[in-house]
Amino acid sequence: MTRHRRWSTDAVIRAALASFVVGVMTGMALLALWRWERQAPGRVAAPSPVQDSTDRPIPREPAPPTRSPSPDPIADLRRRDLLIPVQGITRDQLVDSFRDARQRIREHEAIDIAAPRGTPVLAVEEGTIEKLFTSERGGLTIYQFDPSRTYAYYYAHLDSYAPGLKEREPVRRGEVLGFVGTTGNAPPNAPHLHFAFSLLTAERVWWKGTPLNPHDVWAGER
Repeated sequence: MTRHRRWSTDAVIRAALASFVVGVMTGMALLALWRWERQAPGRVAAPSPVQDSTDRPIPREPAPPTRSPSPDPIADLRRRDLLIPVQGITRDQLVDSFRDARQRIREHEAIDIAAPRGTPVLAVEEGTIEKLFTSERGGLTIYQFDPSRTYAYYYAHLDSYAPGLKEREPVRRGEVLGFVGTTGNAPPNAPHLHFAFSLLTAERVWWKGTPLNPHDVWAGER
């Protein structure tokens, strides 16, 4: 009776060991199969937390296209057939004062176009009125951007603006923007338009730009 009981106990132990070994082997096989499925071609692994869509940057609308600055801005402006901005003035009457000294510390960086007070000031080309501004030196001024927002046109010392002129409003080539005057630091007895071009920076703001000589633009259009 004792011998039969001992053999029964040994059989149970062997069966338990066999079950353990089978369980381990089954687990290893399942682990190997799981790894193979993750690495098999054509299968996509589950995204890790850093790849979750909530961590990706939100796509933004592309910025509106802008015209690339010309490698030769003066040649580009010449091709535009820009108007002289003071009514009745011709190219032959323009005087190059771009590099003249002003207040002994700076260059003029513009040209002065003399004309009787109240002479209409014209938009040199179509574009947008970017800023109407009153400054100590320039008096009543206008900053106009061209359609591509590459250049700013600056009109200063105006006696007054044209009725209805507003910021952010489009203007046509030859449209009256204002009238010649002496506001700002212009001599009271010498009405004229202070006019300047500038090549805008990447920010495209009215107070930043590289000055260009208007006389070089119109002098080359003969």
